[in-house]
Order: sequence, then C-alpha cells, then structure tokens
Amino acid sequence: MQYFLAIDIGASSGRHIVGWIRDGVLCTEEVYRFRNGATPVRGHLFWEADRLYREILTGLKRAGEIGKTPSFVGIDTWAVDYALLGEADERIGEIYCYRDSRTEKIIPTVHRKVPFEALYERTGIQYQPFNTIYQLSADRAAKRLGQAKRFLMLPDYLNFRLTGIKRQEYTNATSTGLVNARTHTWDRELIERLGLPAELFGELSQPGTVVGEFRKEVSEEVGYCATVILPATHDTASAVLAAPLEAPAPYLSSGTWSLLGIEEKEARTDALSRAVNYSNEGSLNFTFRYQKNIMGLWMIQSVKRELEDKYSFAELAAMAQCKPFIGTVDVNDGRFLAPASMIGEVNRSFGGKLGIASVMRVIYDSLAQSYAEAIRALEENTGGEYDRLYIFGGGCRDELLNRLTAQATGKRVVTGPVEATAVGNLLMQMIGAGELGDLAAARALVRKSFEIKEIS
Repeated sequence: MQYFLAIDIGASSGRHIVGWIRDGVLCTEEVYRFRNGATPVRGHLFWEADRLYREILTGLKRAGEIGKTPSFVGIDTWAVDYALLGEADERIGEIYCYRDSRTEKIIPTVHRKVPFEALYERTGIQYQPFNTIYQLSADRAAKRLGQAKRFLMLPDYLNFRLTGIKRQEYTNATSTGLVNARTHTWDRELIERLGLPAELFGELSQPGTVVGEFRKEVSEEVGYCATVILPATHDTASAVLAAPLEAPAPYLSSGTWSLLGIEEKEARTDALSRAVNYSNEGSLNFTFRYQKNIMGLWMIQSVKRELEDKYSFAELAAMAQCKPFIGTVDVNDGRFLAPASMIGEVNRSFGGKLGIASVMRVIYDSLAQSYAEAIRALEENTGGEYDRLYIFGGGCRDELLNRLTAQATGKRVVTGPVEATAVGNLLMQMIGAGELGDLAAARALVRKSFEIKEIS
C-alpha cells in the first residue's frame, strides 16, 4: 500500500494528512498539526519561515513513527507570499505577510507604469493591495531585489528546502498578477515595464509534476526518503480540485478567506469582470478558477481571538442565531483586513454600539449577503444559471452560515469535504504518481469517500 502525505499550511495553522486508497475509498488520517500566524517585527508582519520548515520536518518524522511512511509528499499554502534567493540560494531577508501594509505607497506607482485596466486585461487577476506584483514592486523600491537571483512562492521555497530543487508551480504563480492569461507563462513585457529582474522568473510547472527526492540531510533527519510532487500549491486551487462536482456549478471554498467562483476553460478579462473584481486564477491543465475573494471566516476568527478564545466557534454561532437580522456591512472593505479590533471596526462600520452577539449576527448576515452578491455577478457575467452552490473547506461545518447562505442565494447548498485542500493535494499527488487517472476519477473518488450533505 502506498501512502501519500499532504502538508497543508494555512494562515492560522498547518496540518500533515496521510492519504491512501483502500477498497476503492480514499482514507485519510491527520498525523500532525501546528500553529501558524504572522509575527510583528519593527512595524512589519513576517512569517516564521524557518519555524514552518522545522514543523514540516517534525510532521514528516511523525508519519514515519506511526507506520505510515509516505512515498510521496506535497505542500500547499496560501497565495501571493514568497522568498527571495541570492546567488548561493540563500534567503534574502524574511518573508513578508500579505497583511503587511508596505504596498500601500507603491500601488499608485505601479498603476502609473501600467494602469490596472491593462494589468487586468493581460493577467485577469483581481485587484488586491497585497498581490505579489505590488509586493515585488515594494521590494524593488526598497532595493531588496539587487542581489536576488530567483523568487519562489512560499510552497516552492519549502519544496526547495526539502529537495534542493527550485520549481515554480503554475497555479500559485498566477496569483502574482504577473502571468499572462493567454500564454500561461510569465508576462515578460509586463515584468520589463515594472523594472523587475527577468532572471527571477523561471519555467512554470503544472500540478502533478515531480520535483524530486528529499535531500540526504532531510532523509537522515526524518528517517526515510520520499518524492515531492507538486499539488496545486495554491491552497484554494487544491481545494477546488477536491470539489465533488459532476457538472459546472459555482463553488465556495470557505476558510479564513472565502473564494466563490466557477471553473472555466478560458480567462474572462472583460470590463464587467474587472468592475466586480472577479479573478482568473490558474488551475489544472491551464484552466481557470473564475472567482472572487471575500473576507471570509477571518472576521469570525478575529472576534474569537479578540475575546481571548473565551467562546468556541459554535458558541459564537449560537449567539448570532439568537439575534434577529440587524443589517450588514461590506465585508470586503479594507478596514476589516487587519484591524486592531474587529469588534470595534464592525461597530464603527455599522454605526452603533453592538454587543458581541449582535456583532456576530452582523458578520454572519454580511458574509451570506456577500456570497449572494458574488453569485449574482457570476451569473450575469457568464450568462449561466445554477441551482446549486458547493461549499467545502473548514467553513462548511458552520451550519448557521450554510443556512443563511442558502436563504440569501436561493441555491441548494451542497457541503463537503471539510479538509478539501488536503484532499485536493493528495488527489493531485496520486494523479502525478499514476495511482489515479485524471481529475474526473479523482472527483468520483471524493464523492465515494466523504460525507456530502445537501441543504435546500
């Protein structure tokens, strides 16, 4: 029996999940979990990249200790953040967190060189102040790129630490806003116009590509050698591959961020799509996820953390359920990206002094309303009408949010799997290793292996 290991690292936690196929069913087991979060240093936010790498090694060792030694390993993380490497492949500085404010002053400069309308037409990537295109431009302004010879998105960098091999994976690369939506390669003209070093950008690799085996030092530390395979290294791309779709339908990847969209064969870079801030992010075989970023469970997580974890997520949901509809806020307002107080920001946005239960009700109704608005825009722009919405990821366990979403959208909501990102990671490894034939076979395996619920 072959074991596969998905290392799925999110903004608040990471997990190692072993997967294998037995009797035609995908079996999974979480073998290790660790915390994550951005660290403030001298007014900036950074990721603890070296600690993340140590956590990866600890989880790899754990898999071997329990007798589920993986033959193959894949890493996925969030998008847009990256490491810079120098001449000797040393990391240059720390890895910035996308919630850091360093891009604010550089965005107008970027748009003077290339207006956003032109950026969108070329790349199809929605405007977000933290997009890699702005981060790299901030690095250029700060003269951080002078000694850089390569940049690697975070999962590519972690793969490099494991194998010594530098590969740039396609789905995550598209989130940079620097990949041409027509050619599926780095947009060299755009890179030149922005004054970014061309040598940073190498050949892009598709999900399922073999990276290589563990370095000798890694094998000696964890107790075995495995082969690293690229999943869709952007976590949302992996999650969507695990969606139990049988026909085209909207999906909602529900986690710290909510990503609502639909799979498309070609990018939509028209003015209507730009106006509603829909993105065209790369997927398997150069297809696209036509989707919109929505603030997501970050707002709920922030309230929970602000209250020093006094209440569980279930208790916060129960508080919200006991309150009637009060009103909504724009969850995509930048004020909610990294506020000092989420509770205070909701109150200021709402224009009143609300108790915790009412704040929670506002957040829940606002999220459901944002999903409904995003689906309306999707249907208008694509010309399609859909009766279902597939919700997967950790947020699909939130029954109140699912019910409010069904009411706001008028769609039949289908939920599951919960660990969609890790499952999609495993499936892509299995396709790359020849254990599964293609995506259709992988999604059929998901429908057979996990509980899928429908809410009407």
